Amino acid sequence: MHEDLIAHLHDLSAGFGALDARRMFGGHGVYRDGTMIGLLSDETLYLKTDEQTLSRFQAAGCQPFLYTRRGETVPTSYWTVPEEAMDSPQEMRPWLALAWEAALRKGAKKKPAKKRAVKKAAKKKPRA
Repeated sequence: MHEDLIAHLHDLSAGFGALDARRMFGGHGVYRDGTMIGLLSDETLYLKTDEQTLSRFQAAGCQPFLYTRRGETVPTSYWTVPEEAMDSPQEMRPWLALAWEAALRKGAKKKPAKKRAVKKAAKKKPRA
């Protein structure tokens, strides 16, 4: 379904770094170095935004990825890219960089996972 778009995205990411697309929820997640920076849904690319990058996407006329939950439309932090970015690596590279930076900032904000308690083995009494 998204194979052509994935191949095109690989071409567009030239000079940015290798991207990987993994199936998820009927679409694909787009990853760089194991960090999710975008998603593909309905033949559309959406890239990660945050409070520092959102205004750039809005100013370029991009649209958020929306989904419906309990009858309500919910926007996400993933936004489309400008149409011209889909035409050349030079146009796409700045948008990929913004998504990468947003994803790294989000990862830095995550709390570390709680350590699981390890049961101590009962000490054996020495034999007499």
